[in-house]
Amino acid sequence: MLQSHQFDFLQISAPNFAFIVSGMSEPRPYLVCASQRSGSTLLVESLRATTVAGNPEEFFQYLPSTNRSPQPRQWFEGVTDETVLALLAPLEPGTADTRTAEQWRDQLLSLGRTPNGVWGGKLMWNQVPLVLDRAAGLTDRSGDDLRSALDDILGRDLAFIHVYRRDVVAQAVSMWRAVQTQVWRDDATPPAPHDGAEYHAGGIAHLVRILRDQDAQWRNWFEAEGLDHIDIGFDDFVARILAELARHETLPA
Repeated sequence: MLQSHQFDFLQISAPNFAFIVSGMSEPRPYLVCASQRSGSTLLVESLRATTVAGNPEEFFQYLPSTNRSPQPRQWFEGVTDETVLALLAPLEPGTADTRTAEQWRDQLLSLGRTPNGVWGGKLMWNQVPLVLDRAAGLTDRSGDDLRSALDDILGRDLAFIHVYRRDVVAQAVSMWRAVQTQVWRDDATPPAPHDGAEYHAGGIAHLVRILRDQDAQWRNWFEAEGLDHIDIGFDDFVARILAELARHETLPA
């Protein structure tokens, strides 16, 4: 029977990695399943920082034709509103990825693994066609659906972690800012007083539809495949981190 475990917490003990979430105690390769701006980066960077929980990059985002992740205008294919498109950067040609499917898989498996053998990665639902396309080039395929593709690329003992954000409008606003500025994560640079992003209700509404559909597709897929998985709500995750920091008195009063 399908089980969706609510997030209890990720306990990491080095040097022996123990992935303890709702009864899971054996290190397994894992895939974070999410949509853009859902908080998945906070989770994977927290895991990466342990140095024993894999290197969970977003390996599946790069389009073979350009070797780039989807560009701002590609999120708005079919949109004809020039007031939206005028706020988005033009397309860049990029350079085609010429690796074979086997070379791509071997590099992905190597980059995502920490020395203790744990592999981690992240997949957004919009990247599923890229996974299927890459897997199609592999020999000895077990099937042509998503579950088979993941099995053939990553192995059959894969753990699934579903990250979601309850406030999808806030998620879409964050993504609308990101597609305009092309800044997808914070670094040590202080934020500019004005980053050039402009409000546009139509642009945000378009992204709300995309993000809601992505999360619904994940939930439907887990149900259809009967897959046990771990659910992590962004708000719950942040609250737990803040509580842990406060407990160790690392937050200012």
